[in-house]
Parts: sequence; C-alpha cells; structure tokens
Amino acid sequence: MAPRDPFPVLRLVEDGTGHSAGQGAHATSSSDRVLLDAYSSAVSGAVERASPAVAHVRVGRGRSRRGPREGAGSGFVVTPDGYMVTNSHVAGGADAIEVTLPDGRVAAGESVGDDPDSDLAVVKVAASGLAYAQLADSTRVRVGQIAIAIGSPYGFEHTVTAGIVSALGRSMRSRTGRLLDNIIQTDAALNPGNSGGPLVDSSGGVIGVNTAMVLSAQGICFAIASNTAERVVVALIRDGRVRRAYLGVGGQDAPIARRVVRHFGLEQESAVRVSSVERDSPASSAGIRVGDLIIGFGGAAVNCVDDLHRLLTGGLIGDGVEIAVLRGSQRILLRVTPRESGGADR
Repeated sequence: MAPRDPFPVLRLVEDGTGHSAGQGAHATSSSDRVLLDAYSSAVSGAVERASPAVAHVRVGRGRSRRGPREGAGSGFVVTPDGYMVTNSHVAGGADAIEVTLPDGRVAAGESVGDDPDSDLAVVKVAASGLAYAQLADSTRVRVGQIAIAIGSPYGFEHTVTAGIVSALGRSMRSRTGRLLDNIIQTDAALNPGNSGGPLVDSSGGVIGVNTAMVLSAQGICFAIASNTAERVVVALIRDGRVRRAYLGVGGQDAPIARRVVRHFGLEQESAVRVSSVERDSPASSAGIRVGDLIIGFGGAAVNCVDDLHRLLTGGLIGDGVEIAVLRGSQRILLRVTPRESGGADR
C-alpha cells in the first residue's frame, strides 16, 4: 500500500503543457507583484510630493459653559508665502487658529476669508520656507483613477488613505443650504479631521478639497473640485469674500446631442441642463424653464456648471445679461438681471 501523501493540497499537478500548476501560480503572483509595486510606487510618489504642504489645523471659537470650544481639521498650503486652503466648517468664525506643519513647527494662522456657500476658507500661515501643493485641473479627472486623501483624522497627523474616484458631478448642500455642484465622490476613507485636506491624483496634484463623508455608509466620501476651489481661493485672497451674482437655477452638466451641435453650428458639445427654477428669481423673471440647456451667458460659452459659476461674478449684479438656451428645437436668447446671492443657488 502506497504511503499517504501528508500534504495533498500542495502536490504539483501537471497542466498538460509540461508545466506544473505551481509554476503557473508563481508566474501569476510575479505579475501581480509587478502591478502592486507599480500601484504602491504611484501612491507613495504622490504622497511624497503632496504631503509636505499638508498641515494639521486647530481652532478655538470662544467659550462655552464647559470651557473653550475647540475644533480641528486639515489644510494645505497653496502658495510659497503661506496661503493655506481648508474648509469653512473647519476655520470659519475661529477666534484663534494654530497650524502644525509637517516639519513639526507650530505656527499661528490668520483667517483671510471664509466662504460658507462653498465650504472653503483661506488661512495665512505665519511661517517661512513652506512647501506648497499644486492645484490640478479637475475637468481632467476620470472615474476610476487613483484618489489619495491626506489629512489628520481624529488628530492622527499626515494619515494617508487611497482609493479611486467613484463618481463625478455629484451635488450636495453646504451648511448654508446652497447647492454645491460638480462634487467628486471617492472611496478613499475620510474621517472627522480629514476635512480641509487635499485629495490628490497619482502625480500629487490636488484634484479636490476633502469635505464630507456619509457616516452611516462605507466608502462614500466627497471633495470639492479643485477648479471650484481655485476660483473661490483667488476671490478670498483678493477681496476677503466671494460676491456672487444669483440667477436662481439648479443645474447639472449635460451633453448636447451631435445632431443639435451640427444643426446650430455650436463649437461646444456640453451645456448646463436646468433642473430647477426658483420662484421670483431672476431666472424665473427672464423666462428660463426646467429642461433648458444653458449654452451661453454674457456672450461666453457655457460648457459646464463651473463655467456658469465663473461667469456669475459680483460685477454682473444688477446688470442685464444675455443668456442663450436650447429649448426643444429652438435656440432662444433671454435677458436676465442677476442680483447678489444671499446664500441661495445659482
């Protein structure tokens, strides 16, 4: 009687090609290892480039019966002279701001401007020799690409989590009730304290500002797109606030059918589809309707929500502006007079 094999599971089985299954498994594992090494290199390289600009932010907001009210979050420096981006819900209304830098230095921070409507704020860090992050073009972000979050969840400074971009063009409400459009959804894990930190791509460029997560879910987290952040940050540094012209519409990016593009001789292939029109708003008075495709505003093309946000500047408040829409088979020009936003939608 032949002796029983003590390790039957590990026996090599010929596959009919002269190679054992064990050899094939080894080849496969080697291939997997190459892929994993490439992924690890991409993540670690991005972190090396971006993390020197990321800081831990502590804030104080007066006192309550239980003592000083404190909060914490994350931020990242975007200029060599110390302008730092974070969330409005992190730094807005703070009486004192303390910034802990990657090299261990602790510096004072001064609020430059706060925009609750976009949940963004700018803080000036009183320190020299600062590394700073580069803002990437969020219109080039694609679903499925690597997304890396850097921040200080629960005070654990410079924590890195990685995942992918789960979806683009999401909408969510800011704390003021304003609808934030073109939000990036990611499954890179975020926790309290990550707010205000960067979401970066595989090259270390900032594609978003981490802002929220669904606490009752797993892997559903959100970041404000970098193009939105850039526009708001520039306004806060320049003016200390963001003045917005208000139309009173809700909308989302939408493609324009090729036959429509050809029919009207358009140079664009996307627009903003109107999903809601507020009562007694400038848009309502101008005759804008749900379902209209906004393709132009003030003589400039509107390809996406970011375009419309960018064009709705404070300088247009009270002035009549021509707005071009596609409605069914018609191209219609309307006249709208924006007024200053008071925390409402576009």
